Amino acid sequence: MEIWHNPRCSKSRTAKAALDAAAPEHTVRRYLDEPPTAAHLDEVLTKLDKQPWDITRLKEPLAKDLGLATKPKDRAEWIAVLAANPALIERPIIITDDGHAFVARTQAEIDAALRPRQ
Repeated sequence: MEIWHNPRCSKSRTAKAALDAAAPEHTVRRYLDEPPTAAHLDEVLTKLDKQPWDITRLKEPLAKDLGLATKPKDRAEWIAVLAANPALIERPIIITDDGHAFVARTQAEIDAALRPRQ
């Protein structure tokens, strides 16, 4: 299990604490320090069953500077923007060992990520 974590974010800290308690052998990826490649981001988006604009922090000043709110929704272009600007990626993201991923901003999503699947 892996969490894309920003320690300055309270929702990310909450999700990490839940993982620390429930899944002590997980990987913490500080995605701002170790950004995902475009290919890895594409893979995680597929696991999330989301498009890049679905996990983009559009209220960030950088998103406004880049004009993302009106940018055409081309998956490859948006992935390239997120790979180049990881601060725009919504957090935290939990990727489970069984191939699922969750944007774990709520307790329900954290619980879903930690729930065993068959």
